[in-house]
Amino acid sequence: MTIVLMTVLGGLGAMCRFALDGWIRGLARTLMPWATWVVNLLGSVVLGALTAGVVNGANPDLKVILGTGFLGGFTTFSTASVETVRLLSGRHVWAGLLNAVGMALTCLAVAAGGYALIR
Repeated sequence: MTIVLMTVLGGLGAMCRFALDGWIRGLARTLMPWATWVVNLLGSVVLGALTAGVVNGANPDLKVILGTGFLGGFTTFSTASVETVRLLSGRHVWAGLLNAVGMALTCLAVAAGGYALIR
């Protein structure tokens, strides 16, 4: 049953990402891919909190169903990578570096914050 729920929630996470990404892109037409930032930051903080909850005794299946399933479908490393390559190939080197390094560091920071909040 865990695999079925993980699969269904993975699809739901992808649909939520698609909707949120489209809404944000409609609001902010800039060089930086802010929609991907919002999606990945939101997913990172929730995964950090979810991980702390499992460490504190929550059902480990929740981490698989919600973490691997929903948040795996919701967040997007591949899109962030392609957007970074697009920036770099468009000669926006500083924006590309900010996108790659900034997103990695801020996602790590908010995941740690979500973990600390629940822990």
